[in-house]
Amino acid sequence: MEIKDNYININKEAWNKKTTFHVESSFYDMPSFLSGKSTLNSIELELLGDITGKKILHLQCHFGQDTISLSRMGAIATGVDFSDAAITKARELAETTGTNTQFICCDIYSLPDNLNEQFDIVFTSYGTIGWLPDLDRWAKVINHFLKPGGNFIIAEFHPFVWMFDPGFSKIDYSYFNEEAIIETETGTYADKAADMETKTISWNHDLSEVFSTLINNNLEIKTFKEYNYSPYDCFNDMEEFEPKRYRIPHLQNKIPFVYALKAVKK
Repeated sequence: MEIKDNYININKEAWNKKTTFHVESSFYDMPSFLSGKSTLNSIELELLGDITGKKILHLQCHFGQDTISLSRMGAIATGVDFSDAAITKARELAETTGTNTQFICCDIYSLPDNLNEQFDIVFTSYGTIGWLPDLDRWAKVINHFLKPGGNFIIAEFHPFVWMFDPGFSKIDYSYFNEEAIIETETGTYADKAADMETKTISWNHDLSEVFSTLINNNLEIKTFKEYNYSPYDCFNDMEEFEPKRYRIPHLQNKIPFVYALKAVKK
């Protein structure tokens, strides 16, 4: 078996390690979250709109801060992630915050075997689809769980960003989904000095792949936007030029960092 065929177990091990450091990191700012601060950004909030009473399925939710933030806004939220360490923490946070947020531990492709509901909104955000080798299967899962007329909303790092080396000085990777990217990393985006090493397997997904897989699975794209900043200080040597807006200094506003879209199930 090729190493890429074992990507779920390899990546799950990495994310279990990351969770321990992420929970304690200033990046995730647990004290502010526990005191009631939302972890959602204006980019996704604009597309979500009023979610009071809406059933929302949050794919690849990590340890649940965004999912619980959706619950605090009045949604009936369910989060899914394949990391058992992350889901254990998410359930603990739901209890601590007194929300009715539900969490399921499984990989996205097997979710139809673990959940039998339909939702008004399926949502995912920031650093999610790169861990999935097959976006057609992903889009089929979204279609499966959305009610007719329901919305799929994604805010994600732009595939252009993933072409660069860690220092954003040269192009290292293809824009297109040509092969699995196998890497070993020290530290993590939320704590670059963390004393850990992880192996990961990921894939780049160009925008045409994202669009076509959604369209081919009964989802009509209604809104698409690109942003020349990141709402997170998650890459090397970023600077905050406005509150919660980060860029690579030498690239200024010349490249897209994030995109967001809304699609409707026909």
